[in-house]
Amino acid sequence: MKKTTIIIGESASIEESICQKYGFVVVPFKIDWPEMDSLEGNNIFEKMRDAEKKGIKTTPKTSQPSIGMFKKAFDEGIKESDSIICITISSGISGTYNSALQAKKMLSEEDQKKIFILDSFNADASEGLLAIKAKELADEGKTGEEIFEIIKKVSPKVFLFGMLESPKWLEAGGRINHTLSVILSQMQKIGMRPILSVKDGIIKPANLKMQAKDTANALFKQVEGVIKKPLEEGAICRVAISHADAKEEGDKLKKLFEENYPQVKVAFIGQTSPVIGSHVGPGTLICCSIEEK
Repeated sequence: MKKTTIIIGESASIEESICQKYGFVVVPFKIDWPEMDSLEGNNIFEKMRDAEKKGIKTTPKTSQPSIGMFKKAFDEGIKESDSIICITISSGISGTYNSALQAKKMLSEEDQKKIFILDSFNADASEGLLAIKAKELADEGKTGEEIFEIIKKVSPKVFLFGMLESPKWLEAGGRINHTLSVILSQMQKIGMRPILSVKDGIIKPANLKMQAKDTANALFKQVEGVIKKPLEEGAICRVAISHADAKEEGDKLKKLFEENYPQVKVAFIGQTSPVIGSHVGPGTLICCSIEEK
């Protein structure tokens, strides 16, 4: 029996090969888009572009994992491990955290003591960075409670920055209001590209870049502003990158870190999960960082 099972949501934007490497259990979300099968493309982002080209107004809708899905994952995890660490997308963005809490309450008091649920107050690859940290602590022999307390303290030092091709997808998915969407669109028309972040668990503008056509460089500078001082003070930092069918920009961003901060490990780079991608839209580039000490 292993000591700890780590459960994450599909929103964490970690590709299957990485999940297998670390042994993560992934709880799926539901994506509902009736037109999807009739659209051209090999992934959801190509299909979103095709829908836009054809003037289709509907957009993908996502539903959080059900209480039953979490209970099943908890039941199976308890059978094979001493404790469970469950890391969810921010409760300010999704009801996933609440679903996990409700599932935990359905278990016996003894089993509930083995389950630790963390609201990441973040999203996307940030969840993945916390999960990797939790796995490393588990490998060191830490108990579930010890792991939970450590990642809870690390969580506020996790940052996410992203640049969108268009804010309309976020508005359509209800992640930003119409007023903010209009403001962001107007900014883009005059050459100002906003960098978005997750702050206090919700999506907010973090910065503005003039004539920022090079999204990789703009995001690198934004993350550099967060990690440079801690690195100089001896902290350990790492980053993760996800892209919504923007592989070239993602690879460019990874190279910028490797050339300028070789001590910073790029934990993973891959395509943004359809769960997040349905809301941020094609062309989005996201970079997350974690300061571990």
